[in-house]
Amino acid sequence: MYVAKRVAQAFVTFVAVVTVTFALVRSIPGGPADFIRAQVMRSGGSDEISMSEINSLVESYTNIDPSTPLHVQYFNYLTSVLQGDLGQSIWYNKPVSDIILGAAPWTIFLLSVSILLTFGIGIVLGAVMAYLEGTRFDNGSTIVSMFLNSVPYYVAAILFVYVISIQLGMLPQSGRYASGLDPGMNLEFIVSALRHAILPIVSLVVTGFGGVAITMRGNAVQEIGEDYIRVAHLRGVPGRRIATRYVGRNAVLPMYTNFMIAIGFMFGGSVILEEIFAYEGLGYYLLSAINTGDYPLMMGGFLIIALAVLICILIADLTYSMIDPRIEDQGSREAY
Repeated sequence: MYVAKRVAQAFVTFVAVVTVTFALVRSIPGGPADFIRAQVMRSGGSDEISMSEINSLVESYTNIDPSTPLHVQYFNYLTSVLQGDLGQSIWYNKPVSDIILGAAPWTIFLLSVSILLTFGIGIVLGAVMAYLEGTRFDNGSTIVSMFLNSVPYYVAAILFVYVISIQLGMLPQSGRYASGLDPGMNLEFIVSALRHAILPIVSLVVTGFGGVAITMRGNAVQEIGEDYIRVAHLRGVPGRRIATRYVGRNAVLPMYTNFMIAIGFMFGGSVILEEIFAYEGLGYYLLSAINTGDYPLMMGGFLIIALAVLICILIADLTYSMIDPRIEDQGSREAY
């Protein structure tokens, strides 16, 4: 019952996002319909093509027929989205779903590695900082973590491109893999893809692990001060067991929700990162759509990012009680 309720809430939220997207497209001056009409007029075909043919062209790109009543437009648009039909890209002249399916694996690879490294390094560093609380290592690590966490990832990305790629020539500065290579499961292609992904990943990890480390340190210090830890010491429980099974486990639990939500929100952050490195993922195509006025691709990109956030939050909500058995009350299981 609880799972069905949460899934239903996520579905309603997604439909609300689709509705807002539809309303924005309808209300934006110079929207997709006006853009396509302008393209036809610019190509000199306005005298030879009728308004009904222009509306048909608009419908083929956006799944919205301007000549039909508003509620019919909304129903047709919602039905098409739920069936996976996101329209036709005006700029690339390809189905939006094909573009997204081709770009999504690269973005997922980039962000999943970045998030795992960010949380892995941050959790280990935060645990060590808490264990060495008050020492020079703790104070120095806290200052460095706060500084790195305050640096925007795109600033670090531009700095890495200038120093490591342009000045030192150690790593490629753009693209997903070297030009001339055929994608496939061969060593040359895999090595090239990894080399091209290093700088974007490092940009996210370097500016992200500090915040995780500070959070982990605070959680661990709080756990160390709990009564059950003192009791464990008095009972003679080994220090390593207290650190890993008691303090470490309970300090990590509150960060699980942040981990899942970060996955979703990093899709939005990929827009600027992928543009800096000309990395042809979801963010790259979304920004390209904004710059070129490619409304169908823009709408598809927004919907996919919103869907990723919803799915990650839903997974966090449904699995939180599995990793923390103390949560039994159905009403208090929401992770956000």
